[in-house]
Amino acid sequence: MTKIVKRAVKPNLSVPDRKQEGMTTPIQPLLDGTFPDPVQQQSADYETWLAIVWPVFIAAAATGRTFTCYSVADANKLPNPPNPQAHWGRLITLLRDEGYIRTAGWACSDRPTTHHSGVRTWKGTAAARREAAA
Repeated sequence: MTKIVKRAVKPNLSVPDRKQEGMTTPIQPLLDGTFPDPVQQQSADYETWLAIVWPVFIAAAATGRTFTCYSVADANKLPNPPNPQAHWGRLITLLRDEGYIRTAGWACSDRPTTHHSGVRTWKGTAAARREAAA
């Protein structure tokens, strides 16, 4: 019986290390030469994040002014949840289900990455004003 021996594969040492030299930041400037806002913090777990953002949204609802989810989060520099694609909407649903906010209509989003797409606007209820006063 013949034994098949595979040759050991040697790493290609002729390719130089591909580290990017001279880069001080991975963030590229915008076309106008300015740099975008730094990436928002992200909370480690949903319950901690909810405890941080809940009172801020109750206070926003208690003002009686119409708002979007992004406008409140941006104005208060709130951290992102563990799953931003799902948890921001879940927060608004919880606030609505608890009776703190109601729908007010639609507006163009002021989030820089949405290209002014349509977004739901919200307005606080009497329950939010009572909660904020307590």
